[in-house]
Amino acid sequence: MNVGAVYIWELPDWPRFQWDAGRLLPAVADARFRHGRFLGTMAAAGLEMRQETELTATTADAVATSAIEGETLPPASVRSSIARRLGLPEGGVAPQDSQVEGVAEIVLDATRNFREPLTGERIFGWHRALFAAAKPSAEAPIDVGRWRTDARGRMQVVSSAYRGGKPPRVHFEAPPASRVPAGMSQFLAWFNAGGEPDGLVRAGIAHLWFVTIHPLDDGNGRIGRAIADMAIAQAEGAEQRFYSLSSAILRQRRSYYDTLERTQKGDQLDITLWLLWFLDCHKRAIEHAEATAAQVITIARFWANLENHPVNERQRKVLGKLLEGWEGLVTTRKWAAICGCSADSAQRDIADLVRRGLLVPNDKGGRSTGYVFHLPGGHG
Repeated sequence: MNVGAVYIWELPDWPRFQWDAGRLLPAVADARFRHGRFLGTMAAAGLEMRQETELTATTADAVATSAIEGETLPPASVRSSIARRLGLPEGGVAPQDSQVEGVAEIVLDATRNFREPLTGERIFGWHRALFAAAKPSAEAPIDVGRWRTDARGRMQVVSSAYRGGKPPRVHFEAPPASRVPAGMSQFLAWFNAGGEPDGLVRAGIAHLWFVTIHPLDDGNGRIGRAIADMAIAQAEGAEQRFYSLSSAILRQRRSYYDTLERTQKGDQLDITLWLLWFLDCHKRAIEHAEATAAQVITIARFWANLENHPVNERQRKVLGKLLEGWEGLVTTRKWAAICGCSADSAQRDIADLVRRGLLVPNDKGGRSTGYVFHLPGGHG
């Protein structure tokens, strides 16, 4: 144990968390309002747009929850895996990857099967899925599919060694492994009982409680975020998730870890600071999702409108890239290179889109002419 460090799990009242309801009330009310407004937007969007938004959000969630831990997953493979699991046409486009499949399984199981109880075996299943592709290491083998044993020493969250030869910093030390089975039994009984507090507050508590127990050899953060997603799905009573909490956490990763550390250390069980951070993070997730959904809807309408004014395959290919986010101006040379066509064909394609108002030329003429994409109803 670190001399002078006191962790909340050491306190005699652990885990009787406390919080200032008065301070949380405005944030909870704002979250409910924003979420209701967003769901209203999605309800009016139509089935295909809802499916696309769910696919986009779930893909972002799977990629982000891994990125928070410093692991990079290929978004195309993740999207393909999730699409296949959702029964969407994009499924199976990219080759399957065990690590990708494992993360996709956890993210979807937590939300799609939120009505099923959370059990130790279910968590072990997630853990096995998460590390299915992990290569055994003689130096740091991972105990997969069971509670940690601390066979290699106490579980600590440690930063890298500082420059100048200073020792690494211990950000958190988890309870002894001997306390994990009883601690998890208590946590699971609380989680499966449901009820109060408010759904988002309950999700924030669940994540903090789980990662403080730190019951697994590795992967606690990713599974803890899946548990928070499951709690939110239970509060919403909906299998579809149109926003990514993990993406919002990734965008605020430093404050995420800082707030967790401040909450987990100390001589009191007041977690108001953490819950306020969690609620604000949820708000940011909704705000980002609103912008993403608006873009998805705009793009879907764009293609639908083109059905009455068809474009050729070259134009469709370049328009697809423009909709994904083209950097710089569109030029005849770039067009010809992308489509593998002559400069004359490229110029005819461009001229047609200029006539339709989808491409706008810059002020320069001749060979220096470039074009900016104009997305009707969007942000061209």
